[in-house]
Amino acid sequence: MTPPESPVILSRTRAGVRTLTLNRPDKLNAANDALLLMLTAELQAADADTGVRVVVITGAGRGFCAGQDLGDVSGRDMTFTEHLNHTYNPLIRTIRGLSKPVITAINGVAAGAGASLALAGDIRLWAQSASLIEVFSNIALVPDSGSTWFLPRLVGYHRAFALMALADRVRADDALKYGLCEEVLADDSFADAVQAYAERLASRPAHALKLTKQALNAALTSTLDQALDLEAELQQLAGDHWEHEEGVTAFKAKRVPEFVRPEPA
Repeated sequence: MTPPESPVILSRTRAGVRTLTLNRPDKLNAANDALLLMLTAELQAADADTGVRVVVITGAGRGFCAGQDLGDVSGRDMTFTEHLNHTYNPLIRTIRGLSKPVITAINGVAAGAGASLALAGDIRLWAQSASLIEVFSNIALVPDSGSTWFLPRLVGYHRAFALMALADRVRADDALKYGLCEEVLADDSFADAVQAYAERLASRPAHALKLTKQALNAALTSTLDQALDLEAELQQLAGDHWEHEEGVTAFKAKRVPEFVRPEPA
């Protein structure tokens, strides 16, 4: 009897942290349609789950995501545009639109569209052995899945163009220097360190962070006047929420604020 196939996305929730693991380790988690569509669905489920406060995306085995599984699209009767609009683009839009912080935990190589996925997180944590490569030009394609939007905003136009044109591999130390990640963590304790970081983030005020993400997303394409107007609007929403009252009360009492309330029975 043939054993059942493992799911292409593994899901685990602990201490308010939903960890979604790309699970095609024999292919360095190269993406096929099933993986991309399931990851999008799992992110949407996490967004709807009131018990989830932070989402982590990582990879099984020694790779984060090696990009598109070319064997999965070979000979398919679908244009490049149709494929992107069916799979990658909805995934990236879901990550950026999620009301909860998303950590991309880069445990190994992130190549091609896998690099785009790595850059799409609100916070990027890298293992010391991780690397990123905008490999598209090696097969005469254009960077996609958000790379042309994320990368120049992080490293500037000129470095982004060089990395894309030459397909040079970026190692963890340079990634930290370039601003491609927030922290580099030891390989042998990576998963535990990511969980600890995510739990720390999960203890922060979820409603305020949702509004902060909304403001930052909007500010990336807005004028200063638009940003000021949106800040004023969102600040009122934050100030009217119980989190603000708890923060002020805790400050006056010189205690740590408790921003996590137990779920109703």
